[in-house]
Amino acid sequence: MTIFTTVLLIGLLFSPIAGLMAFLITYEEYKHHYSSKEIPLKEGVSAGLFTFFIFLSLSAVVGLVFSYTINT
Repeated sequence: MTIFTTVLLIGLLFSPIAGLMAFLITYEEYKHHYSSKEIPLKEGVSAGLFTFFIFLSLSAVVGLVFSYTINT
């Protein structure tokens, strides 16, 4: 197994956790400011998905950087 796949697997493990935490934090904070649950839910999902893709992208970039620096 290469270093890239190892880092990517770690990213695939922790990115959903980061996305879920971002969703929960955003939803709980926005829930206090709105009477309906539609807007906090929409904002929470948006923040969760954004965080998931950012962490997944960062793990891919870190995997690429590590694979190029360790192999050369």
